[in-house]
Formats: sequence, C-alpha cells, structure tokens
Amino acid sequence: MMGFITHCCKSVLQLWAAKVHAWLGLGVLCGLMSFNVWAQTPALELAELYVDRADSSVVLSANLKLELGAAVEEALLKGVAVHFVAEAMVSRDRWYWSDKRIASVARYYRLAYQPLTRRWRLTLSAEPTGANSGAGSLSQQFESLTEALVAIRRISNWKIADASDIDTDAKYTLNFQFRIDNSQLPRPFQITAGGQNEWSQALNRTVRLSSELGR
Repeated sequence: MMGFITHCCKSVLQLWAAKVHAWLGLGVLCGLMSFNVWAQTPALELAELYVDRADSSVVLSANLKLELGAAVEEALLKGVAVHFVAEAMVSRDRWYWSDKRIASVARYYRLAYQPLTRRWRLTLSAEPTGANSGAGSLSQQFESLTEALVAIRRISNWKIADASDIDTDAKYTLNFQFRIDNSQLPRPFQITAGGQNEWSQALNRTVRLSSELGR
C-alpha cells in the first residue's frame, strides 16, 4: 500500500512540474512576442523645436523623428492617401482666468503614392487637403517614400503669430502638436486603423516663449 501511495505522489509531482514548465515557457514566449511588437511599433518624437522672430513674424522650426509602420506603408501602396496635421497655438498667461489664445495655425499634409509613375506626391496646405486640393496648396513629387518623409519631418520658418501680438511684459506659451489624421481616411480604413498603434502616432509639446519675440 505504501508503495502505491509513493508512486502516486511521484506521478502527481511530475505532472505538476510539467505544467509549471509549460506555463513558464508560455509566459516567456508571450513576453518575447510582446517585446517584439513593442520594438517594431514606430515612434513619433520631436527631435528639435525652435521659435524665433523673422521681421514682424514669430516663426517655428522643428525636426521630427517620424517612421511609418508596415500597415501604413501597405495602405499607401494600395492607393490610400495618408494625412498628417501639425498645429501650433500661442496663448497668453492670465492669473485671474484661463489663458487667452493669441494665435492658432495648422498645417495639413497629404501623402499619396502614384502607381503609374511610381512616384510619391506630397501636398501641403493651410486647410484639410483632399484628392483635388484647391488654391493655396503646394505639391511636390518625390522618387521615394524616404524623400517624402524627409519633407514632412522638417518644418522651417512656419509663421505662427505676429510679433505685434506679443507683449514683452506678459508670459506666453506655445503648444505644438503633430499627428496622423485618421479622420481623412476612407471609412473602412478608419475602422481598421482605430485599434492599431501604427495609425495612432501623435505628439504634444508645450514650451515657454521668450519675451524678446515681441520686441
């Protein structure tokens, strides 16, 4: 009888040990898969941001670290245009109330691939850009996606306010935002993109402005 109990206990212990090893192995595998997904998720970062005065204007220059994920590139190659939007808002501090908005501007990008010419078309406008952009928009052609992304990543001397609106005796704050604008996607892609990190890239940065910009 004792031998049977001992044998039974050993069997239970061996079964329990096998299950523990299986769960540990599964946990490590899931961890590696999660890390791999995290490592492959593209990141949108702000490398540099400058605000300066040019004649009678306050201008913004910035360098972005922007990479597109595989899903976004695949959509582009299928003929779906991808939209980006940059926004800048200047506000004046008010201790007795909410801050006062002094100026607010936006810049819209539309990136599309043209299969017939195998070229990339980037349209820049102060208004949301559609397939047929109107007056006031600027379009460029690029041989590769890399070249087109370089143009998006660099913002140079963008007027965000008039210098006359800046009072040297007050304090001002700049809020800068940049994101992929999924609202411009076709409806089926909006639904698909809603749960993917590759389509949710966005950054938000707030900085103090120098009072010398208003002099």
